[in-house]
Amino acid sequence: MATSNHTVGTFTFFILNGIPGLETAHAWISLPLCSMYLIAMVGNCGLLYLIWVEEALHRPMYYFLSMLSLTDIFGINCVMPKTFAIFWFKLKEIDFNTCLVRMFFIHTFTATESGVLMLMALDRFVAICHPLRCTTILTNSVIALIGTAAFLRGAVVILPFHFLVRTLPYCRTNVIAHTYCDHMAVAKIACAGAWIDAVYGLVVASVVNGLDILFIVVSYAMILRAVVGLSSKDARSKAFGTCTAHLCAIVISYTPAFFTFFTHRFGAHTIPHHVHIIMANLYLLIPPMLNPIVYGVKTKQIRDSVLKLMGDKMAPT
Repeated sequence: MATSNHTVGTFTFFILNGIPGLETAHAWISLPLCSMYLIAMVGNCGLLYLIWVEEALHRPMYYFLSMLSLTDIFGINCVMPKTFAIFWFKLKEIDFNTCLVRMFFIHTFTATESGVLMLMALDRFVAICHPLRCTTILTNSVIALIGTAAFLRGAVVILPFHFLVRTLPYCRTNVIAHTYCDHMAVAKIACAGAWIDAVYGLVVASVVNGLDILFIVVSYAMILRAVVGLSSKDARSKAFGTCTAHLCAIVISYTPAFFTFFTHRFGAHTIPHHVHIIMANLYLLIPPMLNPIVYGVKTKQIRDSVLKLMGDKMAPT
């Protein structure tokens, strides 16, 4: 295994080893991952462009959807280019500081996505429970402020990861059995015990994601109560219909996230390591790939805007 000159027990670079045990299949594994990456990039960039050019989509719901797409784009681009460099060109080395910076942004955007999903629940609550006050409550300045707060919250809670990992001594090996600089994957190769990192990671997941999920559940409980109280069946169906895409996005985002988080900490001896690494990559790719598709299929305004835009492009000049 490659090593480097080191000072005070700390290597100057790491080796990202890809998927342990499946090194000979890296090129084949990269094909579906690359396809998912391209679909995610095209879908989210297309969604952002559609919301930008269509005035009918200049509403709070779609501004929050733009935040979700931006978060997904930045998140996967912190990971996938280096992953493909490992799979295709065997470029496994990564500078110690670069690894920590990427680790910070990977987990920051993951925490931000959870916050954006929570804000989207807030938008649905205001739109359904207080429809006449929606535009006065969720103004553009308020949306920008709470969106920025969601990112800053993620950055603040993830920043201690950077310092915790930096203070650990790395004297046994600099080989990380992963495709990217995941926090616990880096901490586990340290000479000293990484129990503080594990505990803090568990606290962050419990507090940040736990509070977001609690807020989402409370919001939808109040939405359900308001919708059930509607006298018209069509009104109830329409109200529920505006929530389905967001509920699908929640399931898509949180299910692989919690599977990856808990297996990394508690399932190391029961789940093969290569399965965990593959799931860790899918966890970062599946939500960005599926979110634009789900919103495109489930949201009539987006479908209509796509057809309108395509009609304008195809119309003779």
